[in-house]
Amino acid sequence: MMRAILLYLSHAGWARRIMLHWRLARRVARLWVAGETLSEAVTRVKAMNERGLTATVDVLGEAVTHAEDTAPPVAGYLDLIDAIRREGLQAGASLKLTALGLDIDPELCHTNMLRILERAREAGVRITIDMEDSNHTQATLDMFRRLRAGSGADLHTVIQSYLYRSDADIEALAAEGAGIRLCKGAYMEPPDRAYPAKRDVNAAFVRQAKMLLDAAKAGRGYPGFATHDENMIAAVRAYAAEQGIGPALFEFQMLYGVRSNLQAALVAEGYRMRLYEPYGTQWYPYFMRRLAERPANVWFFASSLLRG
Repeated sequence: MMRAILLYLSHAGWARRIMLHWRLARRVARLWVAGETLSEAVTRVKAMNERGLTATVDVLGEAVTHAEDTAPPVAGYLDLIDAIRREGLQAGASLKLTALGLDIDPELCHTNMLRILERAREAGVRITIDMEDSNHTQATLDMFRRLRAGSGADLHTVIQSYLYRSDADIEALAAEGAGIRLCKGAYMEPPDRAYPAKRDVNAAFVRQAKMLLDAAKAGRGYPGFATHDENMIAAVRAYAAEQGIGPALFEFQMLYGVRSNLQAALVAEGYRMRLYEPYGTQWYPYFMRRLAERPANVWFFASSLLRG
């Protein structure tokens, strides 16, 4: 119930207006958001790199409704790619297609993506297309395949294990050698599209992770396992060890601001670790989804309100 309410609020304009002007909310959001400016994000990535971590940086924003509104995110990603190359950062970029016009006109989105991918190809920067709710899954995968075939860039995408369709998507993408970030999923989906029970989501994640590891062993694709769940991490590690799949063939991924000790422990054991680092002024939907993911996040926010 709480999760459903928070996910509803993540899309509510009235709630967004309140939170964006609430100093305390902005301060708590900084736990999961690296800042509002590119310079803040660059500083954070440098600190991550010094600790043996790589990053994927997200210029926050999604679901634009007018073609002219796609210009700022395009410019933001071009600036980000230039900064990654200029500063020698160990980082890529993650983006949402709805911020680049997918809901307005797929051709507009395609044109915007080609501009970003051309700059990324020149700079040697990986781009990952984030996955949004299930209404966008097929359109996102269609765009990913179209761009991957024609751009020449290092392009990855995301699959959410809680969707029923994801086994088939993983099987097809693994056969194609696509780079995939596997996560459980962060949106509220109806029971006819996604597993409602946590145990089924966990089983799907492990099953799909094994498919991606098998493909990586065969030289097809490079998977990233995006989870903070120690049981999921243990399952990935155990299967990789069982199959003789070395840590150079995959990576773990976590959110900026979450489980820093576990991140450090995995790096110390020789695993690759990439942090998802968002920045920008459009932090509200992302912040609300982080609250929705774990009850502990809500109680932390509430206790911050009480402390003032």
